[in-house]
Amino acid sequence: MRLAGKVAVITGAASGMGRATSILFAKEGAKVVVADINDKGGVETLEEIKKAGGEAIFVHTDVSKEKDVANLIKTAVDTYGGLDILYNNAGMAAPPGLVNVTEEQWDKLMAVNLKSAFFGCKYAIPEMKKRGGGAIISTSSTAGLTASRDSALYGISKHGIVGLTKSLAMALARDNIRVNCVCPGPIDTPMSPQFYATVADPEAARQARIARLPMGRIGKPEEIAEAVLFLASDASSFVTGVPFPVDGGHVAQ
Repeated sequence: MRLAGKVAVITGAASGMGRATSILFAKEGAKVVVADINDKGGVETLEEIKKAGGEAIFVHTDVSKEKDVANLIKTAVDTYGGLDILYNNAGMAAPPGLVNVTEEQWDKLMAVNLKSAFFGCKYAIPEMKKRGGGAIISTSSTAGLTASRDSALYGISKHGIVGLTKSLAMALARDNIRVNCVCPGPIDTPMSPQFYATVADPEAARQARIARLPMGRIGKPEEIAEAVLFLASDASSFVTGVPFPVDGGHVAQ
């Protein structure tokens, strides 16, 4: 098993990519700390892990609050004796445009999509140094690699994740802490419908987006989970500072 004996914290783990990654990590031998603000979904993820014979706990966490993230990391260390992997996955969709975005909308999105990753790294890094190294992965987006025509605010937050990843990778390389991010294209998750909610015909918009993808289909959460597993495992021991597209060829066009 590729993560045998490792302790992993995963945020946004109540559904979608976070749930798929939590289940995969547990199958690969990790002790998983499932974190989310959604208690029902978080417990369901926990139950699926345990049903499959994995080991995990659930910690209610509002990633936009520093005290919650500090408690999350402390609980992981207190429960399992240390921390090896942090996957900053929690995120939310953004309203379209920019000039009509309110200050409150800006603050909320940046808190969930970007500041939460800063909090996670802030408290995880000292614990990883105690272990002699570790792996940090965050969820960015193809919107963090290219211009976002429909949602400038979302794109800004995801570009921030790429910047955080590259900066920390350089700062922590000699500490044997690798820092990377995945950049998903369209993925079939519970958050996906929110990207089409403001258009007159959401299904037509979805189909048009699929048609623009070289592979001609929407990705699956499990496909993102496999990429995160690679970046978390020793298979990527010489990889750091990388924004890794998992997007059906979208950014290669």
